[in-house]
Amino acid sequence: MRIRLGTAALGVATLLAACTASEGSMDMSSAALDSNDQKASYGIGLNVGSQISETKDRLDRMAFLRGVEDALQGSDPAIEPEELQMVLSQFAEEMQAASQAAYEASAATNLEEGAAFLAENGGKAGVMTTESGLQYEVIAQGDGSMPTAADQIQLHYRGTLIDGSEFDSSYGGEPAQFGVGGVIPGFGEALMLMAVGSHYKFVIPSEIAYGPQGSQGVIGPNATLIFEIELLAIVEN
Repeated sequence: MRIRLGTAALGVATLLAACTASEGSMDMSSAALDSNDQKASYGIGLNVGSQISETKDRLDRMAFLRGVEDALQGSDPAIEPEELQMVLSQFAEEMQAASQAAYEASAATNLEEGAAFLAENGGKAGVMTTESGLQYEVIAQGDGSMPTAADQIQLHYRGTLIDGSEFDSSYGGEPAQFGVGGVIPGFGEALMLMAVGSHYKFVIPSEIAYGPQGSQGVIGPNATLIFEIELLAIVEN
């Protein structure tokens, strides 16, 4: 932990010379990035910034930089340790509460919007709904074999949210290959509905997608997902 904090402080300190005391953001674009030390310092700064990005709306940047500089210079803290610990604990609790509230609001919105989308989509001609709630539409029907949960398959796919934003795609590169049993439940069910050579469109309810936890910040909690899948082959072991 000491090493990590020291590295973080060093990364921020390299930006001090380029800082201008202004409200809101600071213009760092004039900071040189020529030498390896400067580039490494920039990379450290990126890492530190990403670690504290959730605090950016409440972070007083000049006070933050003052703390870094005091630490680097070995100066006595400008705030008594007992008071600082109390303030930091309160700050952390408030940030956690705000994060939880934002998560719950996003989860509720995604669930409501997903249900509305599924209801509308399920009424369209050619759309079928399975017992699990998975919806699918046949774009092109193949005549090959159908995979099982134990199979490895080769495919092209594109994943989008219901607002149309793409979060993943194999198009533009080599086909993807993975096990049918190693994906989210709705995707696995989708694959086992298809024959090799088929091209289907699926809408996967959040309950059989990533659920309340979402995935890596790209797919929010309770998000309904849309996939277009072309099943190219069942890979022989």
